[in-house]
Amino acid sequence: MNRTVGVGAVLAMNLMSAASTPAQTTAGSTSAHSADPPLTAFFAAASTDDRAARAALQEIGSKWRTGYVPMLVDLARLLPSPRRRSTGADRIDLSGDTATDMRSPGREMTGPMPSPPGAAARRRLTAFLERQTGQRYGDDLRAWRRWMWSQPDRPHPEYARFKGVLYSRLDPRFADFFPDGVRSVIRLDEIDWGGVTVDGIPPLRSPRTIPAADASWLRDSHVVFGVVVDGAARAYPKRILAWHEMALDRLGGIDLTIVYCTLCGTVIPYESALGGRHFTFGTSGLLYRSNKMMFDEQTRSLWSALEGRPVVGPLAGSGLQLALRPVVTTTWGAWRREHPGTTVLSLETGYRRDYSEGAAYREYFATDRLMFEVSAADDRLKNKAEVLVIRPELIGAGARPVAISVDLLRRQPVFSVDAGGRQFVVITSRDGANRIYDRGDSTFLVREGDGRVRDSRGVRWRAAADALISETGERRRAVPAHRAFWFGWYAQHPDTVLHR
Repeated sequence: MNRTVGVGAVLAMNLMSAASTPAQTTAGSTSAHSADPPLTAFFAAASTDDRAARAALQEIGSKWRTGYVPMLVDLARLLPSPRRRSTGADRIDLSGDTATDMRSPGREMTGPMPSPPGAAARRRLTAFLERQTGQRYGDDLRAWRRWMWSQPDRPHPEYARFKGVLYSRLDPRFADFFPDGVRSVIRLDEIDWGGVTVDGIPPLRSPRTIPAADASWLRDSHVVFGVVVDGAARAYPKRILAWHEMALDRLGGIDLTIVYCTLCGTVIPYESALGGRHFTFGTSGLLYRSNKMMFDEQTRSLWSALEGRPVVGPLAGSGLQLALRPVVTTTWGAWRREHPGTTVLSLETGYRRDYSEGAAYREYFATDRLMFEVSAADDRLKNKAEVLVIRPELIGAGARPVAISVDLLRRQPVFSVDAGGRQFVVITSRDGANRIYDRGDSTFLVREGDGRVRDSRGVRWRAAADALISETGERRRAVPAHRAFWFGWYAQHPDTVLHR
């Protein structure tokens, strides 16, 4: 997600407009929940009219409860910080720290500044929060968010509507995700705007592919994400997919939605059909715990890209979960040698981007800093240390998920692991590609020079895309698995068993 956008002053004006047009933004809402302040009061609290804003805050304060904190923080996060220097681009920092475009270096902006439009309103909101809660976080919105997430989830009854109205000032289509009475299985105050509009990071729909021999622009060292379906192999170069974060493709006769959450380092191929229904997905422009949220065009439900299940909207709580396909992170040279008949995405995407290796999110990938706050963190590994994960639904009911440090797998290229009573083995190639297989009753000992592995009986096995295959014809099936940044995985699965 690109969080740095040149809409600061315009956004501040839009928020003021929301405060002055209650009939449009909150029709029917002022009397539905008389015990709580109307939504108009919250929008008015962000007004540049000091008198109107203070009257609104007085009304909110007269009925105060902690459940109003998310609404005020949401407003503050979309207003310029008084700590920032105003620039011609008038950029917005969504995190509450220094404003930085982490896709490319040299963008940091700090120091004394004349207050941009809306900065006084943000200062007023945070001062009000301090008075009402007794917390002293000032303009540190990361701290405010951590604190509010530590409180019970008891939001204003119309919080979802508020979020829809607020975000619709950025893109009217955001309102579709937050209608009255919307169902949600996650905390709505953990949903962030990612800095783009709906499909503002454009998915690749039926992308053009070419044979490996025609991809002369790809070097052997370039990173690709490899997928095999029914014998058909395809490489998705990181240098392309990072700019689009989603590819709606068809491979081996199966429609796939390949989702790349650049912020949390996950590439996951999902089958697009589920329960007899075909879903067409897009990029919502929203995040949950720094993880990409996609949406289906059929119902406008929001889905967790990490879990492949709907979490907000008509399908939330339905029990639907997209089927996974295996993916391997490797180099183009290694993938092409293993799959000489592979196809690969073409540079002719229909979009103009700098598709050179490492251009997208260069600064973000180069540091351990996060763009967006998460509600849970763990310092046993660095934030962006890569882990290979075994998802709980692939292990068994009640099983805890498993994460294995990629650094550990480099040191131990044949790694056996127990998960929920099941036995797995992870085989890591010389090029660093990780694959997981059901171990069965075999004990694997070592990876040999040609990449094959030998078991305790002396039998040699070949690690293929769909199975571990012995020289005697035995097979151990591949298990769908993918990599993730440790912080992104842990934020949603704090019960994870970590091997490091």
